[in-house]
Amino acid sequence: MRAFTVAAALGFALVAASTSAQERAQQPPAQQQPPPPPAQKPATPPPAQPPPTAPVPQPPRPFPEGAKVAYINIQRIAQESDEGKASTAKVKALNDKKVAELGERNKQLQAAQQKLQASSVLSDEAKDRAQKEIDRLQVEIQRATQDAQAEVQDLQQELQNEFQRKLMPIIQQMATEKGLYMLFSQADAGIVWADLGLDITSDVIKRFNAATAGTAPKQQ
Repeated sequence: MRAFTVAAALGFALVAASTSAQERAQQPPAQQQPPPPPAQKPATPPPAQPPPTAPVPQPPRPFPEGAKVAYINIQRIAQESDEGKASTAKVKALNDKKVAELGERNKQLQAAQQKLQASSVLSDEAKDRAQKEIDRLQVEIQRATQDAQAEVQDLQQELQNEFQRKLMPIIQQMATEKGLYMLFSQADAGIVWADLGLDITSDVIKRFNAATAGTAPKQQ
């Protein structure tokens, strides 16, 4: 079963946090811009269109009688189950903490760079010391970013393993109850078409939530 994915952009968020301040600090001072041209009279807006009608939700299809195969959407289970939501929240909390820590380091770097750029009376020796301090901060930020990314990825992997460890008995239980020969993962099996009644994802989520909440799972 493919491991579920949570907070897929976290690595990029950490990288962005570590580089944005450096890029801003290295940019030359903004030059004075000419005044904007006089504002033109806005064109008459077109008449408002009515909002699109929301699609009417369809009732779930019953599981076909005598069917021996079914499929589930693992990504839906990860996104909609209580366990998946809790895992996503844990990863987001750690990521936000690391981004904040990197942001503070970036502020120190930006202040050091601006001080060096703005000072015209420093001696060569003082400028050399200031540049070495900037280089040191840049190395520290790079290492801290790598450590933060590794820590977030380790937590993701740990939670994915725990998620699957708890989910697999639920899947096996439901497959046995329904007398299935095979249970497919919708994303991995390359399903082109299937009766919607064969999708037992919602039933798995309900059973999974009941199991992880410590209550006895309901029989289908």
